[in-house]
Amino acid sequence: MKVLFDKEWLEEQIETLPLWKKEAYQAFSSLIADNENTYPCIPARQGFLSNNLRFSFMGDPREVSSAKELAQSLKEYRNISRETGKYASLAVFVETPKDILERYNVEDYRKLFWSILNNVTSFDEKKWPEGIPTDPSDHKWEFCFDGEPYFAFCATPAHQIRQSRYFPCLMLAFQPRWVFDEINDSTVFGRKMKKLIRKRLVEFDGVSGHPDLKWYGAEDNHEWKQYFLSDDDSSPSKCPFTSMKNKFSGF
Repeated sequence: MKVLFDKEWLEEQIETLPLWKKEAYQAFSSLIADNENTYPCIPARQGFLSNNLRFSFMGDPREVSSAKELAQSLKEYRNISRETGKYASLAVFVETPKDILERYNVEDYRKLFWSILNNVTSFDEKKWPEGIPTDPSDHKWEFCFDGEPYFAFCATPAHQIRQSRYFPCLMLAFQPRWVFDEINDSTVFGRKMKKLIRKRLVEFDGVSGHPDLKWYGAEDNHEWKQYFLSDDDSSPSKCPFTSMKNKFSGF
């Protein structure tokens, strides 16, 4: 069964999708490709417009079966991501039941996000990549699946201040680390892009950038803190990612 979709396929088949999937994709399209070009993440916008992005859907995020769906999507995505373009990224729309929408606050969604990453790791059949630390407290740690390092991103229906982290349903995104080969602090292009994105982010959110937003690899940076940003400037002291224990004990 098809688990990955591109922009062209979704727009051709939009009327055949279940209502929640249709609404999620249309909300994403309206957000990232608005006529005023205000969305802060320029690479994501360019990736969408040039059909570099791929999309997937998963069910109720509290169910382990949904994590299995995500695992399958990530496995297939790894096989094709380098063929999709230099602005590659996988956006995952999560079916978000009414009781979650009505009851969950930002911290509830934070716990839910990390439970998804913990659960999906239990379906990872490959070893953690060499060169990527297994301890999230290490400044070079990042989430990996099927041997591929990713920058993970989460947006929720509960975020109200940081609109760049708001979405009508729970949404995840996984950006392969190789995408940042040219977008980093060691390149002129990367430094210019960072400056422009941060400027647009402040304009989009109407508040200063979160203090956890830093460069990957910097000694004062922790990638896991950037995956899920608080609506204010607060920051958790400990990473909720716990599945490495299970992974290395053979589970």
